[in-house]
Amino acid sequence: MSNELIENKLKLLPDLPGCYIMKNEHDQIIYIGKAKNLKNRVRSYFRGEHEGKTKRLVEDIVDYETIVTGSDKEALLLEVTLIQKHQPKYNIRLKRGTSYPYLKITNERDPQLVITSEVEKDGAHYFGPYPDVWAASETKQLIQKIYPLRKCNGHQKRACLYYHIGQCIGPCDHEVPVEEYEEQIRRIKSFLNGNVSDIKRDLKQKMQEAAEEMNYERAAEFRDQISYIERTVEKQSIISNNYTARDFFNYYMDKGWISIQVFFVRQATLIKREATMFPIIDTPEEELMSFILQYYEDKNNRKPKEVYVPETVDTDLLEEALETKVLVPQRGRKKELLDLTGKNSEISLKQKFRLIEMKEQKTTGAIEELSDVLGLPYIERIEAFDHSNIQGTNPVSAMVSFKDGVPDKNNYRKYKIRTVIGSNEFATTQEVIRRRYSRLLKERKDMPDLILMDGGKVQVNAARDVLENEFGLDIPVAGMVKDKKHRTAGLIFGNELEPVVLNPRSQAFHLVQRIQEEVHRFAITFHRNVRGKNSFTSQLDDVEGVGPKTRTKVLRHFKSMKRLQEADLEEITALGIPVKVAERIKDTVKQNS
Repeated sequence: MSNELIENKLKLLPDLPGCYIMKNEHDQIIYIGKAKNLKNRVRSYFRGEHEGKTKRLVEDIVDYETIVTGSDKEALLLEVTLIQKHQPKYNIRLKRGTSYPYLKITNERDPQLVITSEVEKDGAHYFGPYPDVWAASETKQLIQKIYPLRKCNGHQKRACLYYHIGQCIGPCDHEVPVEEYEEQIRRIKSFLNGNVSDIKRDLKQKMQEAAEEMNYERAAEFRDQISYIERTVEKQSIISNNYTARDFFNYYMDKGWISIQVFFVRQATLIKREATMFPIIDTPEEELMSFILQYYEDKNNRKPKEVYVPETVDTDLLEEALETKVLVPQRGRKKELLDLTGKNSEISLKQKFRLIEMKEQKTTGAIEELSDVLGLPYIERIEAFDHSNIQGTNPVSAMVSFKDGVPDKNNYRKYKIRTVIGSNEFATTQEVIRRRYSRLLKERKDMPDLILMDGGKVQVNAARDVLENEFGLDIPVAGMVKDKKHRTAGLIFGNELEPVVLNPRSQAFHLVQRIQEEVHRFAITFHRNVRGKNSFTSQLDDVEGVGPKTRTKVLRHFKSMKRLQEADLEEITALGIPVKVAERIKDTVKQNS
């Protein structure tokens, strides 16, 4: 049955074509489908009663994803590819190859137009796949009448009947010039790519004339031919001989977060999508470049021949670092794919924020559940802390305050760490807890009912030590813990700091998740502002004598500001960088450390 997460996500579905991916409680893909309208189709699974396989499927669904495409034909093609890749439990029909047909112009001296279910790298031209086998077959026959190619095997001793009635180009009667084939194929390709207005206009005129002559049977034939065209030959992309491997990266940024998506195109087909979201530190362009470099460091992600990115990205720098072609598409199909990648990034991030807002609307029940689980009176005020010292620089901490389960942003606080050098969770926690609650004591303000640390036992014990032994305060402290995928897993609480089991579908769990995400976002945003111009590449931009090639060398070798700060002069000059330039680099990173 549907849960709170699904119910909220259903409200945010776009009125766009695409694919939907259903998952079970183990995060396994169990069903993949396509839709002309994602909102209508996905909602239908969770509305009304179902029977048989559909009922069992809906009972197993705990989450889903969507991929927006440019058209329902693209959704069909992506559905086929994803099913063959993931082999979902509830997809039966397409597991062993698609039953959807393609129209194929063969690569021969005397080419044919045929129907096939397989796409091969054979120099032929493929169109499809088509959702309706019968209509595709009828359209093939229509093309044979309008733009005939070879109808038979081409080795008859004399011309066949099809040649005499104009449905074969006649290679058995005479040698057909290559140029005549090329012109005929050009017309067919144009027709199958959706340029059918002239033919439809001609058929409509013939249908009207037949009707006026009361030849209704003939008029019906023309009507059916028009219907076949409309059902199978809409505007779509040809799968041509261009099998260049391409990856498309794009992003969307809002409220301190960035959403990045990657579309993988292989053999001229969109085969899969990957998506990620995280709090942003540098500019979105720098974050995207860093993500791409790290992405291809993973041995499972092979670099394609071409990588496509938005025009705001430094393609020269990225190309040198990746050692593959990096391009910015300006028009056509590649531009459409890049825009589509960005559109999916935007939809994902906006959905995330809307889900958070929806969760914030259901707060009273969450507080009561959390209070019961922890054995505490009603928890009116919660304060949560998180530390941030990315790459070991500019350590900071941040605190968020929730009142009655709702963010109380007037009481958010930021802390630059003053007394701790390097990464020391225990000492950092003690400094921040000491500063926060000595201030409240001094100002005689109310204490929170619960303190949450975004960390494990080290941070909880550090906080307790200051509260109990220095201030004599008895404020409950719990730790928010994460799983291996860096997602909210639960709490640790009590004298022995035992795990507290929270039902992942409960409102209490979602409240803790919201608090953990909010304090992490607040800390990361503050850290980004403190770092200012201390980002890796922006610091190098300010160094005299450092151009794109030198930046690439330094970026590829050191990979982080921390490693560059720790490097000696010899390690920098070993990259072929002049001594004076290396000295300037060292001086710059030292000043900003």
